Amino acid sequence: MAHLNKIVIVGGGSAGWICAAMLSHYFQNGPTQVELIESEEIGTIGVGESTIPPFLQLIRTLGIDEQDFIQQTQAAFKLAIRFENWRKKDEVYYHPFGQIGGPLEVNEFYQCWLRAKQNGHPSGLQDFAPATVMADTGKFMLPGKAQRTMIANANYALHIDARLVALYLRKFAEARNVKRTEGIVTDVALRADGGVEKVIMKDGREVAGDFFIDCSGFRSLLIGKTLGEPFRDWSDVLLCDRAVATQTENISPPHPYTLAQAQDFGWRWRIPLQHRAGNGYVYSSKYLSDDEATATLLSQTEGEVLRDPWVVHFKTGMRERLWVKNCVAIGLAGGFIEPLESTALHLIYKGMDYLLRFFPDMDADPTLAAEYNRRMTVDYEEIRDFVVLHYATTQRDDTPFWREYQKVELPESLQQRIALFKASAVLRDGVDDMFRAPSWQSVMEGMGIRPQRYQQLVDRIPLSVINNMLDKSAPMLAEFVATLPNHEDFLREHCPAEPLKRSA
Repeated sequence: MAHLNKIVIVGGGSAGWICAAMLSHYFQNGPTQVELIESEEIGTIGVGESTIPPFLQLIRTLGIDEQDFIQQTQAAFKLAIRFENWRKKDEVYYHPFGQIGGPLEVNEFYQCWLRAKQNGHPSGLQDFAPATVMADTGKFMLPGKAQRTMIANANYALHIDARLVALYLRKFAEARNVKRTEGIVTDVALRADGGVEKVIMKDGREVAGDFFIDCSGFRSLLIGKTLGEPFRDWSDVLLCDRAVATQTENISPPHPYTLAQAQDFGWRWRIPLQHRAGNGYVYSSKYLSDDEATATLLSQTEGEVLRDPWVVHFKTGMRERLWVKNCVAIGLAGGFIEPLESTALHLIYKGMDYLLRFFPDMDADPTLAAEYNRRMTVDYEEIRDFVVLHYATTQRDDTPFWREYQKVELPESLQQRIALFKASAVLRDGVDDMFRAPSWQSVMEGMGIRPQRYQQLVDRIPLSVINNMLDKSAPMLAEFVATLPNHEDFLREHCPAEPLKRSA
């Protein structure tokens, strides 16, 4: 067995430093050296500021103190995503983290609620989601600190400052012997077998390695430009191709959810941290110019603008293979879906998690690469389908953008998911799904997709028992949440971040 002697990461930012941190954690005392090459000149995209719960698994796996991480990255808590104007204008729904309700005997809560609903019960599905009820009322408590309460089954993620996260993880990785090299990679030399031998920088320096991780962002220097791996374009089902972003000062308490508000030609986000908010407009350049998108965004933001708006061009899709020869693409270098549902950082973490699971030797066994590529493709396609679900099931026809979405042909895998769900509220389970049943159920219900019937086994329970459970549990949950601290108060008491330093 010939162990890898050196791994070279090309590119920094969130992707590069997450990779470096994970490798340094596992190889701190091992034989493998890790070197990361990045340039202060290039900078980073810096808009991935909303996370999902698995991101906290990364922090905990690395042994990082969550409280310290929150304070150092200006983070705030995220319980859900609030969707406004997606199915129709003036409609709101939530996609919460964690469970919705609880099972009744062996029957899933959603099936019981569906039976009651079909028999006239007035409740909404989210009345029984503790994360939604907290988010909607601006309350927060760590679910793990509230065992044996109605919020114990909620979950949460973070709103973070992407630049500060990269700096935090850089410090973590460098303390564990990761070498950082400043410079711009301009060329790549290949081995006789087609793998990467070394990268060459603008000033002529060369860095060789046994294995390379491409974190070069949309430039995709290794996997795309050098190795020529084809790109699977998903712009036929994901019509947005640009985003304009800015940062503003908080003038109101930070809400514990990501706002995703549908617009005429895309959607707008608001991601509040402790002392500022990230704002952006994701849009289709077919219908809106960059200047028009910027003007629209600025007209809808609140608070003093702290950073001039910047525009990001992107293409949705992924490389046919993310692992080719002795090179793996992580993050934007390998693919991008779009910011909705905040999965970009998760795919970085997942990509590294799978790489460690199928970690190669010097020979970079193609069998390992094939399984890695299969699993990552499944993840990308699942997230693609989940994001497309929000757009393509709209009833909006008030602009050309939304009318075009009504003509989009759904991926076959999503068509099958919807058909199965409509038939009897059944969801197709994968091996390691990113989105669990409450996520699909919440978005399906929010977009007006409700099953034709519930599962027949639920009829074993008297309807009165189900109704009684619903009648009692929703008010109890609301009353309990009302006793919790406000999100802002919780942050101030348990993990306050230093106020932002203002430039002179």
